Amino acid sequence: MTTQWASGAEGGSGGGAIRIVGILGSVRPGNYTAKALALVEDELRGRPECSFEWLDPSGMTLPLPGKRGDSGDAERLVQATSRATGVILATPEYHGSFSSVMKLVIDNLGFPSALSGKPVALLGVAAGRIGAIKALEHLRSVASHVGGIVLPGPVSVARVRETFDEDGRCLDQGVERMIRGLGLSLLDYIDESICPRLALEAMVRE
Repeated sequence: MTTQWASGAEGGSGGGAIRIVGILGSVRPGNYTAKALALVEDELRGRPECSFEWLDPSGMTLPLPGKRGDSGDAERLVQATSRATGVILATPEYHGSFSSVMKLVIDNLGFPSALSGKPVALLGVAAGRIGAIKALEHLRSVASHVGGIVLPGPVSVARVRETFDEDGRCLDQGVERMIRGLGLSLLDYIDESICPRLALEAMVRE
């Protein structure tokens, strides 16, 4: 897994016309959220029409709401998300909701939000047996409120500490298929809904 922002690098894997951005909602070293998101990246990496870019807040300096920041990270965050064809928001569940890290990222995506009008897929992980259901419900509400087109079928990974090993390998084939399928579902939506619209707009301009 290559985290683009941790080293200040830009870009992502692949060079396709469909740009997928994965936003990581955890800064904990070796976090399970990143291990789950890495499976989505791996599934999309081999598709020539698609590129994948990580946005990892652990390498960013993002101001709190109402505060001014001068690092430029917030501006680069907005630019990368604005360029994306689709977005994946990946969060752990903390205290019955999504992480404060993810909320800070969303708060720094501007107003109108860079998520506005973007298809958004949701991925959540939790240590408990019921998974990240509450976190995903709350994240769906916030992402929709700022204008994101939140897709149905969010993926919730329960008992995540038992599902992944320390090297990031998923130990449950069914869960791995479910996680990988999240990226494919996002691509299917883009192929069916976004690409035809962009092609029509290009025809009209001509």
